[in-house]
Amino acid sequence: MHVWVDADACPVVIREILFRAAERRRLPLTLVANQLIRTPGSAWIRSLQVASGFDVADQEIVRRVQSGDLVITGDIPLAAEVLEKNAFVLSPRGERYTEQSIGARLNMRDFMETLRASGVQTGGPPALGKAERKAFADELDRLLTRHHTAGNSC
Repeated sequence: MHVWVDADACPVVIREILFRAAERRRLPLTLVANQLIRTPGSAWIRSLQVASGFDVADQEIVRRVQSGDLVITGDIPLAAEVLEKNAFVLSPRGERYTEQSIGARLNMRDFMETLRASGVQTGGPPALGKAERKAFADELDRLLTRHHTAGNSC
């Protein structure tokens, strides 16, 4: 299992949780962004900088992800593409996207986009708090415990 992070919008606190998990489980982790993202010195963790542009990082993740990998993203269309490749998807808030849940999430995203386009102020997501950080760490641990063995690919 390889962990791919849509790092342009991934909160620093979530990246830190991922860094600790990668070290503890000896799990390859790659942060993909169109800006330089600093990573700790580790044989397991690296950063991949892609060209600037709309969805360039997303396209690179989709190109590289393989069945059984894990992608960390809050981007619903990216999550849908990753699920089509039989990979796992976890949001920075600890929500695991599945084949069963992604359709409803895409519909809600499209609805909210339509509202914003018509001038309705929808606001953004609430700040990432302790509960969301804990939910992310707990779901990450469950997923890795179930689908990854240190030193082995899934």
